[in-house]
Amino acid sequence: MKFRLGVNYWPVSSAMYWWQRFDRREVERDFTLIRGAALDSVRIFLLWEDFQPEAGAVSESALANLEQVAGLAAESGLSLILTLFTGHMSGVNWIPQWALGADSTSQRFRTVSGGRVVEAVTRNWYTDKQILAAQVRLAGEVASRMRKKPAVWAYDLGNENSNCVVPPSREAATDWLQTVANGIRSADPERAITIGLHMEDLEEDRNLGPAEAATVSDFLCMHGYPLYAAWADSGTDELLLPFLGIITRWLSASRLDILFEEFGAPTAPNRHAESVQGGGLALLDEGEAARFTFRALDALRGAGFLGAMLWCYGDYSPALFSRPPLDEAPHERSFGLWRADHSAKPAVAEIGRFAGADRKTASDDFGWIDITREDFYREPGRNLRRLYLRFRELRKS
Repeated sequence: MKFRLGVNYWPVSSAMYWWQRFDRREVERDFTLIRGAALDSVRIFLLWEDFQPEAGAVSESALANLEQVAGLAAESGLSLILTLFTGHMSGVNWIPQWALGADSTSQRFRTVSGGRVVEAVTRNWYTDKQILAAQVRLAGEVASRMRKKPAVWAYDLGNENSNCVVPPSREAATDWLQTVANGIRSADPERAITIGLHMEDLEEDRNLGPAEAATVSDFLCMHGYPLYAAWADSGTDELLLPFLGIITRWLSASRLDILFEEFGAPTAPNRHAESVQGGGLALLDEGEAARFTFRALDALRGAGFLGAMLWCYGDYSPALFSRPPLDEAPHERSFGLWRADHSAKPAVAEIGRFAGADRKTASDDFGWIDITREDFYREPGRNLRRLYLRFRELRKS
């Protein structure tokens, strides 16, 4: 089996406004570049409001555009992961108006609804029956339309959902997972299902972690960025990534494969710039980012994972810099493997070095983990940091 190489995709010209400004020709060109760079998989995001403007209505135009994307992927020889209920994206929560509550309590992330930032919170979809019914409707209709599309690899039940709402209990989490997964499988029983967990789901107990995800998933996903981990060795600490994936597998108490679904690093606009600051986060020069990309892919393949997906396809057009999320998160503007003019950064060549590489065998040896899963969750943040130091020391020995 080959080690999968993928990329997370939003178009350069429209970012999260893609489905409102859908341009078939742009997607066709982008998919050609992606496939030409030895990447075989693309993760796309179904912005919730664009696909479900009302609780009882799924957008026909959005579904038709999604069908075009699936067709273009098939023509390019690419596999698709379709991420539902997006949801959290690039530091903003994009939520339909009908799924918001009246509470205007200050939130960690801004909420965008109806094209503007709003002072409202997302109703908890793990307990709200109206939202759950709407999500099942959307998932079922998407799966029904995608059932015969050969490019579709998997359905992803959300991107870092705990940044939107947290289930009140593990039982509520597993009930939600089972209900939505059943809605998909009733329409498309053959495709894989997963969910986009991230590093904070390990740092904190948010009631939907690897063990809960494993109850419905065909493979598990993890997202991790050294630049967001104060406890990483550096912003380009590639060992953090396999560690997060291995801990995900251990906590799942399963033998499911791990896809490292997101990792990457933002680069400075000047191709030859030294590391500079972007919104408080260090931007790398493109050469440094390329070297990190190679080391990360080598480490993830070495851990026996199913594959890895880069964040993200392209730097965004400056025309978007005054709009959320790029207005307040300048580092999000330049995570791309391609620049905004569609020229390739050096990291693209590094990815090519893994073209056609075979997968390695994942180890089931968790003997270096010196606590039980139950003990881990008593102090997850502290235990994660301590285990990472142990993991690094073992790698050095």
